[in-house]
Amino acid sequence: MLPEEQVDAIFEGFQHSAFRLETLDYYHVGSDGGDVARYLAGEPEPDPDRKGPWLTQLRDERAAGKLRHRVHILRTPLTDYLRYECEWGYLPNAAAGEEIHILDLSEQRLPAEVEPLEDFWLMDDETVLRMHYDERGMYVGASLAEDVVPYRRSRDAALAASTQFGTWWNGHPEYWRANQQEPEKPSLG
Repeated sequence: MLPEEQVDAIFEGFQHSAFRLETLDYYHVGSDGGDVARYLAGEPEPDPDRKGPWLTQLRDERAAGKLRHRVHILRTPLTDYLRYECEWGYLPNAAAGEEIHILDLSEQRLPAEVEPLEDFWLMDDETVLRMHYDERGMYVGASLAEDVVPYRRSRDAALAASTQFGTWWNGHPEYWRANQQEPEKPSLG
């Protein structure tokens, strides 16, 4: 695994594009800052002290001509975590300039070209960070891939087969928290 300082330097040094392929149903990562629990508890919004600087960074990157984009490969029905990620992660991130796409395997097949099927970042079309997680979705570390070509092919196929997040999300109002029914309370009488 790479030292975290090297991983940070790769993220901070991208000049043109940063592409992310996500494949997990749950990510247990510190960058959520407790917002998953807040979402599940019914809080109205993410912690603005945590989310605000990230959204500013996305807007600044976009204004500088940098493209940050991702495809999340998932299967409906969504887990609670994926509902959180869509509503409190992807919606504000997309509004701040990140291009987000969904490849829903309940609605379409996974293209054979999406290989290797693993989480990764492709930075400036040149550097691949393979992201490693344990069985609970806890981030373990990152490593460099030696051959960038299969990751470019995977990115291109995933983007071509995916649906823009806003279009996909608007087609799935059953996952919007506002549309979730409150559990019935027992009658006292």
